Amino acid sequence: MSKIGIIAGGGQFPLLFARAAREQGRQVFIAAHKGESSPELEGAADGFCWVKLGQLGKIINFFRREGIKEAVLLGTITKTRIFKDIWPDIKGLTLWNRIKIRQDDQILRAVAEALLDEGISILESTLYLRHLLFPKGVLTRKKPTPAQLGDIRFGWRMAREVGRLDIGQCVVVRDRTVLAVEAIEGTDATIRRGGSLGKEQAVVVKVRKPGQDFRFDLPAIGTGTIESMEQVKAAVLAVEASQALLFDGESVIDRADRAGLVVVGVEENETGELDFGCNRQS
Repeated sequence: MSKIGIIAGGGQFPLLFARAAREQGRQVFIAAHKGESSPELEGAADGFCWVKLGQLGKIINFFRREGIKEAVLLGTITKTRIFKDIWPDIKGLTLWNRIKIRQDDQILRAVAEALLDEGISILESTLYLRHLLFPKGVLTRKKPTPAQLGDIRFGWRMAREVGRLDIGQCVVVRDRTVLAVEAIEGTDATIRRGGSLGKEQAVVVKVRKPGQDFRFDLPAIGTGTIESMEQVKAAVLAVEASQALLFDGESVIDRADRAGLVVVGVEENETGELDFGCNRQS
């Protein structure tokens, strides 16, 4: 069986990928981050090691011993940990000092390039799991109003610009006014911050960054996203279809329906027009 490595962060994505890869006949070797990754990963791996944030050399040595030539970067890392809980080895520290702009995309690309220098190619994170890509259309019973569609269009433009600057992938808007922009704190905190201002008229828009690299850092939606929206009574969640991940889709939509939220997958065509589709009828 061919081997594949996983550099795992938090969340369920690494576990889902490991199971899917094994179903495809691949042996799975996982380097999991302490304080982020689930201990359950160890039981889904043919080889396993724990690493601390910044221990790039340990990951490379583990993959070398196991003969890994292909790997994926999966799961979340709490970004604020880089200020207080990073333990780089020599390889990690050398790479960190070479990165001039320490935003998500630059960091992940630098890691991918460092691994490639060691003969380890980073593959697309959606390999084996493309069915998790966010679908197009209105997914909930409730549909967006004309005013909410206008806010989605406005928020879409704002989120694209934020993504172009590699700051974040999400904005919260109301009445064509930006209430919150995602930065290092993450999507859920952004929703709570912006939603506390916009309340029942808050519209959350989450899109891919221009030139999004499918090897890492795809936007992701799960039940926690809906929970954050419920907490602040936000109204609408608009996500770029086929460019984001949807975890526990049935549970997400069921919870959104019970909360009276709108969830919609949106596509942008070559001319910049948005297509909202319609998957469910009221």
